[in-house]
Amino acid sequence: MNFEPILVGLATFAIIGIFHPIVIKAEYYFSYKIWPFFSLVGLVLLGASIFIHGFLSYVVAVLGITCLWCIVELFHQKRRVEKGWYPKNPKRK
Repeated sequence: MNFEPILVGLATFAIIGIFHPIVIKAEYYFSYKIWPFFSLVGLVLLGASIFIHGFLSYVVAVLGITCLWCIVELFHQKRRVEKGWYPKNPKRK
């Protein structure tokens, strides 16, 4: 039996769950302007997934795509903060 697809699905679910608070904290401490960092990490991980084989390749690719998706979520989080749904960092102007 091949459990690899189920494990990739579980890993994807875990990665998305882990990155949800990361996006919230990143916007709080660094603002949405940290998006180039997520872009760089995402592209590096996608590139690395080409050279890795097997299950780890899939997980690294999902991690890279999730980093790229975080860029969109950072801008959405900025709007959520502006609406008052999440706290604004008082140390930032």
